[in-house]
Formats: sequence, C-alpha cells, structure tokens
Amino acid sequence: MRAKVLTAALAAMLMAFAGAAAAQPAPTPAPGQTQIQIIPGDGPATPIVVAPGTTTTITTTVLPDPQPGESNAQRARSQPLNNAPFWRGVRESGNAPGSVNNLMMGERGVLIQPLTSYPGTRTTTAGEAWRQIRNWWIIPYGGALVVIIVLALALFYWARGPIGGHEPDTGRVIERFTYFERAAHWVNASAFCVLAISGLVMAFGKFLLLPLTGGLLFGWLTWFLKTAHNFAGPLFAVSMVIVFLTFVRSSMPRREDLTWIRKGGGMFGGEETRSHRFNAGEKFVFWGGVVVLGAIVIVSGFVLDKVVPSLETTRGDMQLAHIVHAIAAMLIVAVFLVHMYMGTIGMRGAYQAMRTGYVDEGWAREHHRLWYDDIAAGKIPAQRTVPRGGTEQPAA
Repeated sequence: MRAKVLTAALAAMLMAFAGAAAAQPAPTPAPGQTQIQIIPGDGPATPIVVAPGTTTTITTTVLPDPQPGESNAQRARSQPLNNAPFWRGVRESGNAPGSVNNLMMGERGVLIQPLTSYPGTRTTTAGEAWRQIRNWWIIPYGGALVVIIVLALALFYWARGPIGGHEPDTGRVIERFTYFERAAHWVNASAFCVLAISGLVMAFGKFLLLPLTGGLLFGWLTWFLKTAHNFAGPLFAVSMVIVFLTFVRSSMPRREDLTWIRKGGGMFGGEETRSHRFNAGEKFVFWGGVVVLGAIVIVSGFVLDKVVPSLETTRGDMQLAHIVHAIAAMLIVAVFLVHMYMGTIGMRGAYQAMRTGYVDEGWAREHHRLWYDDIAAGKIPAQRTVPRGGTEQPAA
C-alpha cells in the first residue's frame, strides 16, 4: 500500500513538472547547466538539451492499477515486481480457489486452507487447527486414558487377584465356543493387536521411542508398523463383521443384565451375579466396543485409506477423519484392554475357554449360572460340534 501511494505521489509530481514545462518555453541552458524535460504518457519522445553539444531523451509512463482478473503475466507488465496480489491469492485460496493446470488434484486451486477452529483450538488455518487438537487433546488425554486403565487393572489384580476358583472342577466339560467362533475371535484379536501397537507407536513413538532408538531405527520401525497397519485394517474390518454375525444372538440384552449392572457383576463381593452365556459386561464390550467403536474406527480408517467411493478426500476430509479415527481408537483400546485382562489373567479358566473351546461344569455354574441351568435342563446342548472320529467329549 505504501509503495502504491509513493508511486501515485511521484506520478503527480512528474505531471506537475510536465505541465509547467509545457506552459512556458524551456529556457536555453547555460554552459555547464542541465535541463530535463519529463514527457508523461506513451507519446513521442522529445529530445531536450542537457549540456552544450549533448542531447538525451527521457519518457515516463504512469502505470495503471491492477485490474481484477489479470493474470500474473499481465500484472508483470502493468506493475512490475508487485507480487502482493499473487501471494494474497495464495493465502486466500481456501475461500476463493485459484486456477491450476493439474486436473487430478483433489483440491484444485487451494494452496492454503481457510481459517477454522475445532473444539479446544484457536481460530487458525485448518491444518494448524488439526495439529492443535491432535497435540493438545488427543495425544495427552488419550495417552492418559490408556495409562489409567492399565494402572487400574494392575491395582485391581494386586488387591483382588484372579476371579473364580470357588466351584471345584467336576471333570465334565461344556463346549463354550465352537472352532469357527474361536477362529473368528483370534483372527479379529490378532488384527486388533497389530493395529493397536502400530497406532500407539505412531501416536506416542516420537515422544517415547525416538529418544531411545534414534532417527534411523525409529524411521524404519514406523514405516514397517504403518505398512502393517494398512494391511491389518481390512482384515480387522472383515473379521469384525464375522464376529458380529457370530455372537450377536448371544449378546442380545436380557432382563437379568440389569441386575448384573446394579450389583457390578459381583466383582467386589463374594459371589458373582447370575448371567447367561455372556454377562452384561461382555455385552457392553460387544455393543460398545465391537459394534459402535469398531464401526467408527473402520469407516474413518477407510476414509484415511482413500477407499471410500465418491469421496473427494480433501485435506479437510482427511483431518476430520483422523480426529474421529484417533478418538475412537483410543476408546476402543481402553475397552479392549479390560476385555483382554478379563479373558486372560483376570478370570481363571477364561483363556482356556477361548483356546480349547471347553469349560468345566463348575466354571460354567460359577460364572454363568443361567447358561449352565439351561444346559442342565436340556434347553441348550452341552456340545454343539461333533469331534472328529466320534462323539465323546474331550477331557477337562
């Protein structure tokens, strides 16, 4: 703006000098004196005398203001070296996209995104707002949630120890999970472990691993984990659908689930609350973790992988998808940490049930009494699959 004002002032002075020179005849210069005549516009040049025996020509042109719609080449002629309109267009390209020759770009003509703000961030460019919500909220609070869950489970195990063991084994077993159910569970669990480990390293590795491993090793590690993350994602999605179809019937809410919730499942008492094949806690993991959070993680992950049809996958889409994906991923990791604890060291016999498919009648009576009662009454078969080579049940 200052350069424009100075240019206009200089032009006015030159015009004034030119008018004065045209109003009166130029005096004849004395020997050793210099006389300069300014001729505005694009008219013919007028020779003027500057010293005895010497002539020169000076012509000036008042430059016009840049016009809307001018190209850079046109502006280079009208206002040489004035690049301010160009960079102004770059900065404001998020509101008024420019023109580009590359038709394959997802955001044609947008170099800098418009100003925006997410909850808990300042109003700034969209990329910086995404960085702020990731570094100010998702990383610290998501990490704190995971650490709190791990510490809470460790304290609970230290104070209570593994649950169960009050009912003696009978030597008679019940088939809790078929081979297909166990295969679906383990495939899904394996894919989840790969996704969880790689995702946590990508989120927190810069703060925790990079100072220990150095840049070279950390770079190769994150590249490998990112590649594994991309391959495990579709496997997790397919196996999640199979897990849903496999266990949805046994995970439907029942009236006794309210009693289980009201008593906390008997976790802090001497006797567990009666439940059917799956208790209310396991159903919460199924509906909250597998169905709701699992669906959010899968859909947002597909957006980030750019495999959703008819989606432009602009930077704004990627930023929103990453925010949703990261929040849901932190929550599903917290939920599945509790599930993995209860399925391994937190409950006696739980891991064996998913590994072999069978539990002792005493275990079923202690942890899932209503399910055991239906089996004892003949409403549910004690063994749903026939082992190869005969009908005998495996040993406990």
